[in-house]
Amino acid sequence: MSDNGSKRKVLAIVTNYGVEQDELVVPLDHLRERGVHVDVAALKKDDIETLVGDKDPGRTVRPDLTLEEADPAGYDLLLVPGGTLNADTLRLQEPACDIVRAFASAGRPVAAICHGPWVLVETGGVSGKRLTSYASLRTDVGNAGGDWVDEPVVTDESGGWKLITSRDPGDLGPFLKEVDAALAA
Repeated sequence: MSDNGSKRKVLAIVTNYGVEQDELVVPLDHLRERGVHVDVAALKKDDIETLVGDKDPGRTVRPDLTLEEADPAGYDLLLVPGGTLNADTLRLQEPACDIVRAFASAGRPVAAICHGPWVLVETGGVSGKRLTSYASLRTDVGNAGGDWVDEPVVTDESGGWKLITSRDPGDLGPFLKEVDAALAA
């Protein structure tokens, strides 16, 4: 991916408080080290306060733009980190839902980890898809027509677009391997 990494662009969508630190920071560092351009879009241009384990303060990340400013057409992959507070708030934001719908309808990959798939539940994006997430989303995924499985990473290409999902920060290795493969395709 190093040869074409600089040609690839990823959009990460989050709120300004409550995103799980490693689910945002580790993918950002990983992708940027490989020459991928990554923009982080948040609700506001204020600093993003990450959390560790949904409770302890983590690193602060500066967003590049707001959700409303983000143009999904300019990106190759959408990254949706988790964190309970982040994901619960994000799914109620119409600009975030619009971004998810735009990626799916354009056939571009979406990678969501932990509680991140909640925004896909909200948009109807899990219907007919096989995926994983943090275990507490199992019922929500099932009620939204998704097939929830307990695996470290699941890639589903049905419905004309690729969905990559993982359960928690412990699955970042296999998750990022699938993200890399999607960007190399």
